[in-house]
Amino acid sequence: MVEIQHLTKHFGSQAAVNDISFTAGRGEILGFLGPNGAGKSTTMKIATGYLPPSTGTVRVAGFDVVEHPLEVRRRVGYLPEHNPLYLDMYVHEYLDFIGRVHGLGGSALRSRVQELVGRVGLTREQNKQIGALSKGYRQRVGLAQALIHDPQVLILDEPTTGLDPNQIGEIRTLIRELGQDKTVIFSTHILPEVQALCDRVVIISRGQLVADAPVRELAGLTKGETVVLAEFEGPVDVDSLLSMHGVNRVVQEEGYRYRIYSEFDQRSAISRRAAQRGWTLLGLRQEEQSLEQVFQELTATKK
Repeated sequence: MVEIQHLTKHFGSQAAVNDISFTAGRGEILGFLGPNGAGKSTTMKIATGYLPPSTGTVRVAGFDVVEHPLEVRRRVGYLPEHNPLYLDMYVHEYLDFIGRVHGLGGSALRSRVQELVGRVGLTREQNKQIGALSKGYRQRVGLAQALIHDPQVLILDEPTTGLDPNQIGEIRTLIRELGQDKTVIFSTHILPEVQALCDRVVIISRGQLVADAPVRELAGLTKGETVVLAEFEGPVDVDSLLSMHGVNRVVQEEGYRYRIYSEFDQRSAISRRAAQRGWTLLGLRQEEQSLEQVFQELTATKK
């Protein structure tokens, strides 16, 4: 488990992270989101022991990152945003080296390297120098090094950067498997990844926490418009729809379909209005707010 309590980090007079608190448990995949400069990478670096906090506490598997930094590092696998690799080393050689740094050795290390080479899709590339690999394959090497010591907690900063769609699908599958018995925190700007992988989402903006909720509950945290899509058998009076309490605007689409934007759910009111006016209603559904809309609203409202 990762426990972050009242974490603040100052660089001079600027607060990169400002009093944020959240937890991530075992068997949970947590999406960590925010605009550029929001403080995501700073928080991740503190959680892995790369940076000290200004105030607040961070515990990983029960160990404080300041008081027990080595215990924390034994339990954390970290893939930073800018993947640092020794480009003159061969893939197999590099993973063997990282394993030895973590205290592994002998046949156990050889087996672990071979297992990870297969899991992250590096079998055909394992005997190449890292410098000769594409960006996508270098990213796979970075993920393999984060996993080499079988950590309890996996922290991934933009793990699918540089991967093609097929590779992204493979890495998603791997992260989903890892999330069954590990704590996984990952940052991404690809919002469909969050919907595909995450149990919960934490969003920060300008160093402050603006959301912490299961993915399915995020839309309820915003004050955005409710959108209802109504389909009628024939044309209807748009002015009549606009006159309904709470309706902000009505957009007619192909045929006799109307997208109705309002301050609250209007489905019952639309049904009543249709019955009153003799309109034949063929379909009526409320559209869910997309994660992109939620993200934009939450991060835009915090100035």
